Amino acid sequence: MPQSLTATPLSAPIRDQPFDLLSAIVDSLSAAEAQPRDGDVLAISSKYAAIAAGRIRQLNDIRPSARAKGLARRYNMDAAIAQLVIDEADCIFGGIELGFLLTAKGGVISPNAGLDRSNIPSGKVVLLPRDPFHAADSIRRALHAKLGRRIGIILTDSWLMPGRYGTSGIAIAVAGFKPIRDERGKSDLFGNPMAVTQVGLADALAACAQIVMGERDEATPFALISGAKLEFTDALLSAADVSIPWRHCIYLESLTLGLLPVEESGKVTV
Repeated sequence: MPQSLTATPLSAPIRDQPFDLLSAIVDSLSAAEAQPRDGDVLAISSKYAAIAAGRIRQLNDIRPSARAKGLARRYNMDAAIAQLVIDEADCIFGGIELGFLLTAKGGVISPNAGLDRSNIPSGKVVLLPRDPFHAADSIRRALHAKLGRRIGIILTDSWLMPGRYGTSGIAIAVAGFKPIRDERGKSDLFGNPMAVTQVGLADALAACAQIVMGERDEATPFALISGAKLEFTDALLSAADVSIPWRHCIYLESLTLGLLPVEESGKVTV
């Protein structure tokens, strides 16, 4: 039978200084009279988790290097931001003159290594959590001890899908359940074997949560998701459980080593 999902947003106080994230989660659940059940998933804004952990930087305190200044000139961006991207990114692929660098950070391809200047006082920037998978697992274990429920955890962020307007949700980290459902080898409606399909459950649930959590001034950094059919696990997950190697990524590989010569690529209007 097809499944029905319920995503309930949970309000919490606005924060711009480090705080006790576990207490904030428990307080939000209590205030909403929400009682998690075994098998539920709690989505947590990665920015809220990062603020709780003190992952905030004052831009005036950043001293840009020569490389950062060069990137800033080339891509029309703040040199302090360029320096933070250099410090935070696992890899910088390139950029656009709107002030953004395309980077990889923790297995996620995103602009500016996930740095965020929204919903934080002017002049400050929030970095992604330092070790998001360990952070998610620590929250999962602490909530299990506190509430006696076996629930999954997703640290969510907004994400830009290649070639599309608008942001969606993505799982920066996940704990407590297997984030991918492998459909390879199974039959489709006509009995054909599935060859490549793997369902990104964590990312799909993150996108679901993002709709009710919002992006602007909603002050709802949590969402409780019920009804997902998941395979739970106590194993510590990592980026390797959700992220493919760059050389297998159709976007990055096609636009770098796999790029067609101009004479073979056909007419393209940008």
